[in-house]
Amino acid sequence: MKIRRFLSVFLLSVLLTALFLVPQAAALDSPVLDAKCALLMDETAGRMLYGHNEKEKAYPASITKVMTALLTLEAVDRGDLSLSQPITASHMAVTSIDDDSSTAGIEAGEVLTVEQLLNCLLIVSANEAANVLAEAVSGSIADFVALMNQRAGELGCEGTHFANTNGLHDPQHYTTAWDIYLIAREAMKHDQFMTICGSKSYDVPATNMSDVRELHSTNALISNWRTLGYIYDYADGLKTGYTDEAGRCLLASAIKDGRRLISVVLGCTTKEVNGETRLMNFVDSATLLDWGYNNFTVQTVFTKDDLIQEIPVLLSKETNAVLVHTAEDVNVLLPNDVTTDMLERKVTVYGDTAFAPIEAGQELGEMTLSYDGYDYATVKLLAADSVSVNRFLQGKYLLSQFFSKPLVKILTVVVILLVLAVVVWVRMLRPKSRYGSRGRRNRGTRNYRGRRR
Repeated sequence: MKIRRFLSVFLLSVLLTALFLVPQAAALDSPVLDAKCALLMDETAGRMLYGHNEKEKAYPASITKVMTALLTLEAVDRGDLSLSQPITASHMAVTSIDDDSSTAGIEAGEVLTVEQLLNCLLIVSANEAANVLAEAVSGSIADFVALMNQRAGELGCEGTHFANTNGLHDPQHYTTAWDIYLIAREAMKHDQFMTICGSKSYDVPATNMSDVRELHSTNALISNWRTLGYIYDYADGLKTGYTDEAGRCLLASAIKDGRRLISVVLGCTTKEVNGETRLMNFVDSATLLDWGYNNFTVQTVFTKDDLIQEIPVLLSKETNAVLVHTAEDVNVLLPNDVTTDMLERKVTVYGDTAFAPIEAGQELGEMTLSYDGYDYATVKLLAADSVSVNRFLQGKYLLSQFFSKPLVKILTVVVILLVLAVVVWVRMLRPKSRYGSRGRRNRGTRNYRGRRR
């Protein structure tokens, strides 16, 4: 019994020691949010850091206007419009919105440029500006909405359907946090979009129907003009949204130390926190952005001078392997609880085998770095040295490859069969010897020289 107990204690101690010695990754604590749907993307690394119901359909409210702005800017890129082009607001555009919805006070018959309308659209979330731009791009609001849905499909949005240009509530107007990211990512390629979305304020010059108008951003992460206490130092946009049905929504962007994060929160509420009213779309967005910056770090896994491993080489007599290195420095965004030595390497050689001749710097394959089922990076692998080819081995290999091809095998069999057929055919046509024939006997009779009786 004592020996058995001793062995049990010994084995337990060994197991515990092993557990402490092997690197362990504790799961990151998820951020505590109010949002019904949330998404955090590291745009620099192209990776989702956090998702909660990110592909669940929800109402986007005025975040819709990101798509409206995108289509307008794409029309400018095509030359269909220009930023300085004057547009006259139609009666339909300015009167087909709810009286209590957000506007820039644009009147029917008022003339503003495309650029001025974009500022109204994105800074103060003017609903009538969305309609005016829609008519300028497509001729009618209905045609523009059809274009919105078409473009959403082109961008890979699978949970989106637009029913209007501005996001005012409609049961058939919905999207997902993921789809919002896809649309925003495309819109952010336009410098004009980022400039407007990052502006705290904008003065609309006097028009034919109005004096100068001063606009102030609805995004409390970049402007405290409307409400205090939400400024986020690294934020540079993007778009707010609110309806009773959608709740408080926010698409936010921030850049810190060269890393751009994009967050989406939908369905947030207003809460009393320590006796203070808090708008949770701004609180959640700041929480997500902080969580992303604080819990993930870019780590250098390899430099391009690091030798990774040897790859077998065929057709050379001087060596049977070549060392490879990465084509560039490998910097990977990792959770702080995952170290570079915990990454698994999977090396794939193109064609499964490397053949001489090989030049130094030649691309031979790739390596995937993963952890816990997630691929963090895939990098090209280059030969560190040159490897010469043995011509005899190369010729032997090329011949074997040539005759191993199915078509060559079939043609070889066909040729052999044809040769055999010709041989048989020739043999069948060759004249046969006629030993003991009548002709020979007759010739023998004519040559008889005996006396006639």
